[in-house]
Amino acid sequence: MHQLLLLRHAKAAPDDPAQLDHARPLSARGRQEAATQRAAMQTHGLAPDVVLVSSALRTMQTLAALEPWEETPLVEPLDQLYLADAERMLGILRQVAETARRVLVIGHNPGLHDLAILLAGEQAILGLDPASRVLAEGFSTGTLAEFTVPGAWRDLDAGRARLVRMLRPKDLLPSP
Repeated sequence: MHQLLLLRHAKAAPDDPAQLDHARPLSARGRQEAATQRAAMQTHGLAPDVVLVSSALRTMQTLAALEPWEETPLVEPLDQLYLADAERMLGILRQVAETARRVLVIGHNPGLHDLAILLAGEQAILGLDPASRVLAEGFSTGTLAEFTVPGAWRDLDAGRARLVRMLRPKDLLPSP
């Protein structure tokens, strides 16, 4: 059994016409979201062996906010994850070594949301459990989806994972 964690980068600074989108940093709110997600991941024992992260600044800063790990994972920044669609991410995940039991992907929407729905399959469509109902609402910044994957990474496909939980910053942060 494998564990797959999909994390959308935390809230980024607003678009700036003088700056490339790839170079947008996290906002103050994003830094808070990432710190909150770090605490939630520790609480739930969600520690990856491998981190596949988009090369964009905001995803790299989200990763940095999750560190340090109890055991240092293998981190692979990937240009092909920048604004990747679900099919591209699925292709990347199918190439993960079987020795990696827990994989964290830090990326962007709409690809991450589409991938989560694709992997959950009927579970996402039916929306009978709390996690799938949250998934149906979207994939806001700083949100993490946890899946169990029963087979080999190379066999990962639509409906071949079980959505365990969704951790959204708005559910984790104290109310103002």
